[in-house]
Amino acid sequence: MLLATMPGTSAGSEGGRGAPNAFGRSSDGREGALDSFTNTTTDDPAALLKHLQQEIYVTQQLAILTQFRLDHADRIRLETEYINSDGELIPTHVFTPIKAATSGRRAAVVMVHGGFHERLEPSWFPLVEAVVDAGYVVLFPEYRGSRGYGDAIYQNDYGNTDVADVLAAGRYAAARPDVDPARIGVLGQSRGGMVTLLAIERAPKQFKAAVDIVGLTDFVAYMSYKPDYRRKEVAESNPGFKGKLPHENLPAYINVSPINFVEKIEAPVLVLATTGDKIVPYSLHTGRLIDALKANGKTYEAKIYDDAPGGHVFMKGSTPEREDALRRVVAWFDRWLK
Repeated sequence: MLLATMPGTSAGSEGGRGAPNAFGRSSDGREGALDSFTNTTTDDPAALLKHLQQEIYVTQQLAILTQFRLDHADRIRLETEYINSDGELIPTHVFTPIKAATSGRRAAVVMVHGGFHERLEPSWFPLVEAVVDAGYVVLFPEYRGSRGYGDAIYQNDYGNTDVADVLAAGRYAAARPDVDPARIGVLGQSRGGMVTLLAIERAPKQFKAAVDIVGLTDFVAYMSYKPDYRRKEVAESNPGFKGKLPHENLPAYINVSPINFVEKIEAPVLVLATTGDKIVPYSLHTGRLIDALKANGKTYEAKIYDDAPGGHVFMKGSTPEREDALRRVVAWFDRWLK
């Protein structure tokens, strides 16, 4: 039995000649590979599990988007566009104020989620809401590595395709008729902070301001304190690492570590983090980033919270620390984009 799927929701394992892309069409142009992704009577348990997993992710994501629309129907418009990044179509959520205080073009902020295979989820709603309510257009690209949009988007490539997709979202924002191309910022959390820093290093003039929240800054250091299963998972799932650990392929890890390229940054950077972060420890990541920004004479501000509840995920909590961070984010973009 064949099940109909929307573009970007095909499920199954990619790889090899003729592997289906996000639209179920094989990479060498042949048709007919789609049934290997949608045949729920397959004898291959791994293919069936992958199909079911992807269907669950798609359903979850539709529920999250519906929740946002219901909760903010009177204030914020949410549309999902598919933007071109290296020939791949990247789902990008666009949030705009329904009742804009002023007419004409507005400043915009590209927001970048973190995680191994994360996506837009409700903990992002307060941040999106705060920035849109301040008059900005917000773009939220579900870069390659995100779940909920099919196997082609699910595939990970740390520091490469994710950065390319965020830069593409910035270019898309600049081309929108409701956005001032001279006033675009970028913000990221965790892996998203890493991607944000790499984006302003690789394209120093594209974004006029940036915010890094608990960002991963040194991938070599990151791999040094993770358990073996996690190190193996990262190395094997990332084409750039070629299944090798840092001691076997050191240049690949150095090239996706923002700490090594701080001198290229031109955008003013707001850095938010907390002590007690066990996922991205302050002393290994944010602390060194601040030292490098200072040593290179960069424009930055930093707020380090003292053991904020939740540690690495403190932005998920209804706490004074999160409320303070939200105010600082809006004030930072107001300072540099308005």
